[in-house]
Amino acid sequence: MKKIKKGDIVARKSYGKDIIFTVKNIIYTNKETIAILKGLIDRIEADSPIEDLEIVDKNIINKKIAKLHDKMNNKILQTKDKESSEGYQIGILSNNKRNTEKIITGKILHLDGDKKYSEKSYYYYKKVGVNAIVKNIPEYRQPKVIYRLLQTYNPDILVITGHDGMIKRGTDYHNIYNYRNSKYFIQTVKEARRYDKETNNHLVIFAGACQSYFEAIISAGANFASSPARILIDFLDPLVIAEKIALTERYKYVTIDDIAKELRDGKNGVSGIGANGKMIREI
Repeated sequence: MKKIKKGDIVARKSYGKDIIFTVKNIIYTNKETIAILKGLIDRIEADSPIEDLEIVDKNIINKKIAKLHDKMNNKILQTKDKESSEGYQIGILSNNKRNTEKIITGKILHLDGDKKYSEKSYYYYKKVGVNAIVKNIPEYRQPKVIYRLLQTYNPDILVITGHDGMIKRGTDYHNIYNYRNSKYFIQTVKEARRYDKETNNHLVIFAGACQSYFEAIISAGANFASSPARILIDFLDPLVIAEKIALTERYKYVTIDDIAKELRDGKNGVSGIGANGKMIREI
């Protein structure tokens, strides 16, 4: 049996190899060796005894990654098709019989605890044409840096995400210590609302990852959060929320019902109180 090391891509045998993980770290104890895992496709963090892990075949990994890229590119094409059908193109002047207008999207600041997800997120935002700054910042550092970043970039929309997960799945739903990173998302939302109170910018916030403490994140001040049903969320879910707000005009209010069909698991994965759009049409 090949020795499992940091950076390997693995699956848990006791869970039927349902999720593919990257080994984030390995911890040695007196009793056993534990691997800290982060999802390759899903925004989940977990741990597992090293004996329960199995290296995933490269062909399976490549198929999973290709499927993710196909899904992302299909979503980009859907956005572009929508622009075309509605007669405008983001960021440039468009002519019609009555006037000339410029479309200015809402500005996004996206904090992501995963480096590879950060890169994919930046690619996605760039392709759909929205104005986005993406920062790879570990979840535990996000509360410490968010105020300064908001001062620097002054965004309309804030995405706070990365990896999360319940330590004891299916129990202790309202125990903050039963979540791996929810406390950091909550603290970051509170810091963002402190900034927003001082500036009165009406910042729109999405926060959370897989199995996150939904109710506490919303109570902290997020407009949208994961995960009401404590399920896995798709890599694209936070991006879809941010994109929808960025491409909706300011006078229109966006509810979760307006977005749910575009999310992998609908309102079980993401929900919230909604927000006004942030797009401006300048004539």
